[in-house]
Amino acid sequence: YFDDGGFPVGKGWDEIAFPAVNDEHADALEVSGNSMEPAYRDGTIIMVSPTSPVRRGDRVVVKTKDGEIPAYRAMPDKGGPFATVLVVHEVWGVHEHIKDVCRRLAKAGYYAIAPELYARQGNAAAIPDTQQILREIVAKVPDDQVMSDLDATVAYAKSAGKADTAKLAITGFCWGGRVVWLYAAHNPNLKAAAPWYGVDWKPSELAPKNPADVAADLKCPVLAFYGGQDKSIPPELIEKRQAACKAAGKTCESKVYPDAQHGFNADYRPSYNAADAKDAWARMLAWFKEHGVA
Repeated sequence: YFDDGGFPVGKGWDEIAFPAVNDEHADALEVSGNSMEPAYRDGTIIMVSPTSPVRRGDRVVVKTKDGEIPAYRAMPDKGGPFATVLVVHEVWGVHEHIKDVCRRLAKAGYYAIAPELYARQGNAAAIPDTQQILREIVAKVPDDQVMSDLDATVAYAKSAGKADTAKLAITGFCWGGRVVWLYAAHNPNLKAAAPWYGVDWKPSELAPKNPADVAADLKCPVLAFYGGQDKSIPPELIEKRQAACKAAGKTCESKVYPDAQHGFNADYRPSYNAADAKDAWARMLAWFKEHGVA
């Protein structure tokens, strides 16, 4: 549901603190068998093995129509070009969890890049209160700007020489989950999309549409992940999206984890559900591979 300011409200949105991170440790993830397992934890932040064969994540600059924005990328340390995955951040911007998602994708063989899509509006990392971020930054971010910045990020990745953008997918979380749906309806070169618990936004001049509104325009197959206990995405909303996809003849699948909360993949906060996160991650990688992004 929405608060008086038009922002989605549900368990997991408020009172989230991000501990400080020693980034020198954040190079890669160890692999245990065929699964992704953290090598070590310091508080709630994954600390990772510096010997793992994944290139350290880089902070890079992406040129846009009106200037430039920062981004974070990760890729395997050898070979390439690699199939490419755009990673769209949560309401808190490109924080350590999103960087870790990029490194995990690199571990799986991808060139992963997460642009800072709030760069013009403000620094979410400097604001401790989630509702303040929503009011002062997120509410001022136009969807058109986001689409253009993602286009620019793809162009940057292609020009850098290590990304095979002919094999292009996108994933995103929470605020970024909604953006994944919009971008899947925007870019005809996308091969696959995987939004995680993407919320609806109260329509506005800057953000006029939600996933069901763009279903008829989808350019690629979509696999959406939801938590059954997520109060910000009720069952009827999931059903509405699926119905819109079906009516338009689009390939859309939904996976609902009955016991999961909003943010069940976020291993830095109480909503984390390890079993469901692991299953969804494997399904996402299989979805990408099935649709030619591998």
